[in-house]
Amino acid sequence: MRFIRFAILFAFCQASLLCAAEPKVETVLDGLINPAGVAVQPETGIVFVSDSGAGKVVRVVEGKSEDVITGSPKDLYGKGPKYEIGPLGIAFFDKNTLVVGDGGFVDGKEFVRVFTLPEAGKSLDYEKDAKTKAGPLEETSDLKPEGNFYGLAVSKSAVYVTSNGDDTKGWVLRMTVEGTKFGKLERWLETKEAVEVDAPVGITLSPRGEIVIGQMGEVNKPNDSLLTFYNASTGKKLLNLETNLHDITAVAYHPKTGLLYATDFAWVEPKDAGLFRIDRGAKEGDAPIKVTKVVALEKPTAMAFAPDGTLYVTTIGAPGAEETAAKTGKLVKITLE
Repeated sequence: MRFIRFAILFAFCQASLLCAAEPKVETVLDGLINPAGVAVQPETGIVFVSDSGAGKVVRVVEGKSEDVITGSPKDLYGKGPKYEIGPLGIAFFDKNTLVVGDGGFVDGKEFVRVFTLPEAGKSLDYEKDAKTKAGPLEETSDLKPEGNFYGLAVSKSAVYVTSNGDDTKGWVLRMTVEGTKFGKLERWLETKEAVEVDAPVGITLSPRGEIVIGQMGEVNKPNDSLLTFYNASTGKKLLNLETNLHDITAVAYHPKTGLLYATDFAWVEPKDAGLFRIDRGAKEGDAPIKVTKVVALEKPTAMAFAPDGTLYVTTIGAPGAEETAAKTGKLVKITLE
């Protein structure tokens, strides 16, 4: 039964040549400030980036950044070093609809915003031009305020959001969608209760439709990140796995191979940061999963696959401890096969 269960939830490497292919890493953009989100536009393949510390979202046009949404305020994130952040997670609902998670406001004052993209060459105002603003989730007598909407996963019927406001709860939020109408933002899944580890950050939908969460854990504690699968309708925990990674910031499935990848920021051990492939154990009796480092990266924060399997990853780079707004961020393109 155990082997069957993992076969259902995990794509895994079946061809040694596929697994052994040397990845090719190219810089697409540099000079970014703490980029924290990346998304590939449906139909066009154009890459969009949340240039978080600059308070804006940009698109990549002929190797250069073009402003799309500007004017977000900024806040500080982290326990040392601290990073300036504005917009965080981004994801496309359809070709012209971009969903953006706030990070530049105080907890309890942040929204998930929905924008209709402008035509090429034009930009929107972050506050004035949002088509929909869902939230905020303020403090109540029983709950702390929510904020830092780091990761987004979008289905036809809902937007799922990782939140880093209340560390005692570790909420994943949900915003239902009916047709093209976006509903109320609500606290949905209390991951801290489910797995007893802080900070849901990375999020994606599996090929079977499960919610997959990369639970970051404490930034000052090594090797505590988890990978957890939940039912997307009920929020029921299906499977929880120790990864031995430090701080998972993103998870995503390769659209062609079905293989699962994760990025590790590695706050306490920057040399360990990078892109990793997560496979199931090869046979009954092996460890449940095998985690393999694909390529080293400097503080990766988000990733998104293009339909052809090209992977785009944002990295903060390696500023000094006091450089909250250093322009060392990059968007890199990784060819895995």
